[in-house]
Amino acid sequence: MPHVVALYRHPIKGFTPESVGSLTVQADGRVAGDRVLAFRFADAATPEERDGLEHWPKAKGLALQDFPALAALRTHYDDARARVRIEHDGAVLAEAGLDGDGRAELTDAVTAFVRATREGRRLERPGRLPLVLVGDGETSRFQDRARGYVSLHSRGSAEALGEAVGTGIDDRRFRSNIVIDGVDAWAELDWDGEVRIGDVTLTTEGPIVRCLATHANPDTGERDVKVLTTLTGALGQDEPTLGRLFLPVTPPSDENAPAGVIRVGDENAPAGVIRVGDEVHVP
Repeated sequence: MPHVVALYRHPIKGFTPESVGSLTVQADGRVAGDRVLAFRFADAATPEERDGLEHWPKAKGLALQDFPALAALRTHYDDARARVRIEHDGAVLAEAGLDGDGRAELTDAVTAFVRATREGRRLERPGRLPLVLVGDGETSRFQDRARGYVSLHSRGSAEALGEAVGTGIDDRRFRSNIVIDGVDAWAELDWDGEVRIGDVTLTTEGPIVRCLATHANPDTGERDVKVLTTLTGALGQDEPTLGRLFLPVTPPSDENAPAGVIRVGDENAPAGVIRVGDEVHVP
């Protein structure tokens, strides 16, 4: 039986994944506590708009596709105290809250770290400094897509990629929320319709076309695996794809609406919880 083998949230966009035992899926299609903070360029500290929703393009802030060394940082976010700790090689670079002084301390530490990396020169481009730490620490909003989505990939797909490149592939490299096992490689790309995981019913959305972020080793930050060209070359994909996106199916707010209507953002829709070990029921 397909089942969940790992769950992740990423409190700070582009930084360390946090392995968790359960995830709360919100009715708006996002994961609670996921991407609630982000370091943005000076000229991109306010959101753009896409399809009537806030949109924060990852190319306009710190993200692994352009700053792979970020993966070498270890971050911890304490939700209860709204406090962030950032470490590198076992040393604490900064630990602070989200008040004005705390954000300045965190931003200064991250700026100094990035400037010392191979990609640090990118920060010197016009409009990028000073960096701004945005987000209230509670609202999940800094996903790559305006709609947010829950992301999932199978361990079989990651292992198939690993066989093609000749090395083991860490699930964290893909920054998915959900990792499952018990299905064939790439099976998740063929799902169509509703998928139930634990007490959450999700509907299949598009596949995840990958970017250079996947080339970064999740421990060292070095670009050590050519994921994109392997997917399109050795594995024959038209686009470099691994994993897919989902939105929750929530009860219709209108009693006359058809059953199973997706009501993303319906404030009356209950949040669902997915846990490690939950069975995955596929179409």
